[in-house]
Amino acid sequence: MARRISPPNGKKRSANSEASGREQYMPGRDAILQFIKENPDLAGKRDIAKAFNIKGDARIALKDILRDLAGDGLVEKRAKRLAVPGSLPSVAVLDITGRDGDGGLIAKPAEWDANHQERPPVVFIRASRNQKGPTPGVGDRVLARIFHGADPTGPAYTGRVIKKIEHRKDAVLGVLRKLDNGEWRLEPVERRQVELAIDPAQLNNAKANDLVEVEVSKVSRYGLALGRITQVVGSVASEKALSMIAIHEHEIPHVFPDSVTAEAEKAKPATMAHRDDWRHVPLVTIDPADAKDHDDAVYAEPDPDEKNPGGFIATVAIADVAAYVTPRSQLDREALKRGNSVYFPDRVVPMLPERISNDLCSLKELVDRPALAVRMIFDAEGRKISHTFHRVMMRSHARLSYPQAQAAIDGATDEKTAPMLDTILKPLWAAYVVLKRGRDAREPLELDLPEKKILLTPEGKVDKVVIPPRLDAHKLIEEFMIQANVAAAETLERKKQPLIFRIHDAPSLAKQETLREFLRTMDISLARGAELRPNQFNHILKRVEGSEQQDLVNQVVLRSQSQAEYNPANIGHFGLNLHRYAHFTSPIRRYADLIVHRALISALGLGPDGLTPDEEAALPEIAALISTSERRAMAAERDTVDRLIAHYLADKVGSSFEGRVQGVTKAGLFVSLATYGADGFIPISTLGDDYYLYDETNHALSGERSGKGFRLGDVVEVRLVEALPVAGALRFEMLSEPHPVPSGVRSHHKAKRFIRGNQKRPSTVSRSGRRGR
Repeated sequence: MARRISPPNGKKRSANSEASGREQYMPGRDAILQFIKENPDLAGKRDIAKAFNIKGDARIALKDILRDLAGDGLVEKRAKRLAVPGSLPSVAVLDITGRDGDGGLIAKPAEWDANHQERPPVVFIRASRNQKGPTPGVGDRVLARIFHGADPTGPAYTGRVIKKIEHRKDAVLGVLRKLDNGEWRLEPVERRQVELAIDPAQLNNAKANDLVEVEVSKVSRYGLALGRITQVVGSVASEKALSMIAIHEHEIPHVFPDSVTAEAEKAKPATMAHRDDWRHVPLVTIDPADAKDHDDAVYAEPDPDEKNPGGFIATVAIADVAAYVTPRSQLDREALKRGNSVYFPDRVVPMLPERISNDLCSLKELVDRPALAVRMIFDAEGRKISHTFHRVMMRSHARLSYPQAQAAIDGATDEKTAPMLDTILKPLWAAYVVLKRGRDAREPLELDLPEKKILLTPEGKVDKVVIPPRLDAHKLIEEFMIQANVAAAETLERKKQPLIFRIHDAPSLAKQETLREFLRTMDISLARGAELRPNQFNHILKRVEGSEQQDLVNQVVLRSQSQAEYNPANIGHFGLNLHRYAHFTSPIRRYADLIVHRALISALGLGPDGLTPDEEAALPEIAALISTSERRAMAAERDTVDRLIAHYLADKVGSSFEGRVQGVTKAGLFVSLATYGADGFIPISTLGDDYYLYDETNHALSGERSGKGFRLGDVVEVRLVEALPVAGALRFEMLSEPHPVPSGVRSHHKAKRFIRGNQKRPSTVSRSGRRGR
C-alpha cells in the first residue's frame, strides 16, 4: 500500500471534467518527488494520481509536472515507473560490508553503475524474525528487498534479506612471492585483500611468481594471516592465468559442486513422452566454427497456402534443457547461481555441466535430441501471421558453420552443403529475405559498432585481434531467433502466464537532453517532446554515415541508451522496437531462457516439468539475480580482454600506436588502440601546458587559452609508457597535437570546473581517475 503524503506545496485546482467537477489539491513538485522516493514500487503515473486523488483534466497538469521533473534530471523512467536517478530498485543483490555503531549490518549493491554517482549507497539491513536459513553476516552476499527511508534524518535505504547467496570469501587469488629471507607471501590480485603469509609445507608444488588460489588456514591477532595453496593456476606471465583473475575478482562460480556433477552424470536421454516426432524435419544448426554446443536449429519452406502468396513457414527448434534441469534440483540451483555462461578468449565458464550442455542438450548432427520448437508463418512482407509451439524429438540433419553456409549460398559448396543447397539452404535464405522486409519496416536501432575478437595461439598467447565479417548467415540466424523470442513472449502474455521479459527502456529524458546538446554542435537536431523511436536515431546515424563523425556519433548514441535487463514487468524492447520480447533461444547458457521454456511448458500443457507456483512467486527475485549475473559476466569478459592486451603489449613499451578517443573524463582521456581494441589512459596532467576544461555534454577536453583539445572519437597517435598485465591497465602519452574544438563545445565551458594541466596553478580538483565505460 502506498503511504498517504500530504501535499505541502499543493494548491487548489479545478478539474473541470466529467470525472471530477469539484475542487481538488494539485500537489507540488516536492510532494510528488517525495512520493516517488518513498514508493519506488508504486511510482507510475496512475499510482501517483491515485495516491493524491488526482482526477480528470488535472492529470494533464500532473503529466506536465512529471515531465518537468524528468527534464531537470530529478526523476527517470524505469520500466513503467518513475525513480530518482541513482536510486536502488525494489529488489537488489547486496554485499554486507560491516556493522554500524549499534551492531546492525550495513551493505552496498553488489553491482553499481558509477555513472549515477561515484559512491554506491549504503543499505541498513533490517533484523528479521522470520529469517530462513543461515543468518547473514559481514562478507555475505544477499538478495534483499529495498525500502526507501521516509525520515530525512534517518537512513536513505533499509533492506530486508530475502535469502543468502553463496558468496566466495575463503579463497584468495594472488601471486606467490619468495622473500630474501626465504619466507613466502601471497600478493593478492584484488587490492582490497591483505597480504598473506604462506605455510612452506602447504606450497602444493607452486613456484615463485605463480598465480595461485589460497585458503586462509589460520588468523592471528598479530601479524599476517597464514594460508595454504589449494590450486596452482599457472605462471602469472601466462595469458591463461589472466581470465582466472577476472573469475576471482568478480566471484564467478567456476567449479561445479560434486552433487551437481553427480546429478548431471546420472541424467538419462529424454524419451518420446509428451513429444511430437519431428526427426524427419530437415533442421540444421548454423554456428561459429569453434562452437562446442548447439542449442538452436532452423528450417524454412514456402507457405503452400494459396491465401499467403510469397509467404514462408520458418521453424526454430531449441534444445529442451527443461527436460533435464528441473525445478529445485541441484542442477537448477547451480544454474540460477551462475545465471549465464561466461565467455573468455581462452575458456568458457558454463552455466551447466558439460554432460548437459555439450552432450544431452546439444543438437548434435544426426543424433536424436529433445527440443522445444516454434513454427511461424510470415506473409510476403515479413509480418508474422501466426505461430505454434511444439515439444518434439528432432534430429539435426547437418552441422554447419556460418562461413560454410554463406559460402554455399555464394556458390562455393562443399561435400556437405552441395546436396542440401536447393532443398534446405536456399529456402532458408529466401525466408530471411522475407523476414528482413519485416525487420526493415520495424526499423530497430541500427548502431554500427563492429566487435573485435581476440585470436589466441595454441599456447594461449594473443595472436591477433580481428573484426569478424558480418555475414548474411549471421543476420539470418539472428532474425530467426528474434522472431522466436517474440513468439514466446506473445504466447505467454496471451495465456496470462507469468514470465521474465527481456526489457530495454527508451533513453531517459536527461540522456536525451545531453545527446540533443551534443548533436546541436554538429548542426544535427533531435526532436523534443514526443517519445523518441529507434528510427529517429537511425536517421541521425544515416546522416553521418561515411563521414569523419560516424564513429563518434555511433558511440554517443550508444552511451545515451538504457541498459537492457530482465524483469517480470513488460515495457517492451526499445532497441529492437518490439512490444513483447523474451529470451527463449539459449537455455543452455542463460537461465532466463530456461524460465521461459518452463513457462511455455506450463501454459501449453506440454509436460509435468513446467514452471512451479513457487517460481512464479519468485520471478522478481530471479530477474534481479540474473540481471546482476549478466552485468558481472560482461565486466569479467571486458577485464580479461584488457589484461590479455596489456600482457601482449608489455614488451612494446615505448612504441607508438594509432588510437581513437573512446572516453573523456575529468581526469583524462581513454584511448582505444585501432589494432587491438584495448583502452589505455592518458592523465590530463600530461596533455600540455594549458588549463583544460571538461565538457561532459559534448565529450571533450579543451584548453582554456588555446581553445584546442580533444574530443570523443578523435583519431590520435599515442606512445605506450606503461603496461600492467595483472591490472589490465595501459598508460599512454599523447603524441598528436590538440585541435580546435567546435564552437558549440566552448560555449558550455564557462559553467564547468577547471581541470589542471601541466602549468602550475592552484587547483582543488582531484586528478585521480576511475576506469569506467
